[in-house]
Amino acid sequence: MRTVPTPESTRLTPRQRQILDWIRGYIDARGMPPTRAEIAAGLGFSTASSAEDHLQALARKGAVELIPGASRGLRVKDIAGEPRQGTLPLIGRVAAGQPILAHEHVEAHYRVDPDLFAPRADYLLRVRGMSMRDAGILDGDLLAVHRATEARNGQIVVARVADDVTVKRFRRTRTTIELLPENPDFQPIVVPFGDVDFELEGIAVGLVRNNMMS
Repeated sequence: MRTVPTPESTRLTPRQRQILDWIRGYIDARGMPPTRAEIAAGLGFSTASSAEDHLQALARKGAVELIPGASRGLRVKDIAGEPRQGTLPLIGRVAAGQPILAHEHVEAHYRVDPDLFAPRADYLLRVRGMSMRDAGILDGDLLAVHRATEARNGQIVVARVADDVTVKRFRRTRTTIELLPENPDFQPIVVPFGDVDFELEGIAVGLVRNNMMS
């Protein structure tokens, strides 16, 4: 006799939801499912076989369909009672000269609905350092960022200056762009207007404490 799954048997654990959301984020960003090795690398599993074990568990709960014989043989399904929320990529260290959303910079995808922010968030950036301490932005926090090439005076922005990506308060004068810290231990960054080494990457639209995502 065939066993019919109960709601309890199909309910995902928090870890399984995280894995499923990472897979969904990968598919949304690249248009194809990840391989087992890519899942292992993206989620910190020791081996690709560990990723396979998690996929088998998700398949038993009806969250994914596994297609034999294909390295990307994976299809995500929706489970009744498991509403899907949006995800945002988490950006870690940014290599010089590369787009901020390049694949190499994405550490993970988090279940954070982009539409919770106004304007809509495009990614989370891991904050490094304490230069924005007095604005309540601390080392290790996750800053929700809306991609933009323009900002108003007083907005907190993500900017690229030469080879560095920094979070500062934006101020434009007649001749310069000033990136102002919110900590007296740090100095402002002053860039001549039109300097090719400056690029605005986005504006801050929210903040997620890192310990809220653990």
